[in-house]
Formats: sequence, C-alpha cells, structure tokens
Amino acid sequence: MDSASRLAALRTEHRDLDTAIDALRSMAAPDQLQLARLKKRKLRLKDEIALLEDLCVPDIIA
Repeated sequence: MDSASRLAALRTEHRDLDTAIDALRSMAAPDQLQLARLKKRKLRLKDEIALLEDLCVPDIIA
C-alpha cells in the first residue's frame, strides 16, 4: 500500500472513531473503559497520520 492510500485509510478510520466516540458518549451510561480505548486509538492514528504527512512533504532548506 502506498503512502497516499495508507493516509486516506487512516483518515477514514480516524473519522469513524469520532463517530463511534460520539455514539458512545450519547448513551445513558457509557462504558468508560471502551471510551478510553477508542480515544487512545484515535490519538495513535492522529500521530501516525502526522508522521505520514511529514514524510510526504519534502524538506525545504532555507
């Protein structure tokens, strides 16, 4: 899988986690452990997305 398609897949998963977290929060008694796991996964995805974006942008030496 190339970087661009991997980046697109990660962004999609990140958005899906947003939806899942919002749905879990809207429940009367949300599972706090599950919520924490989803948030942690979302943060890991965000870090991986940032890393891939940095690799895609060439360094500009001023």
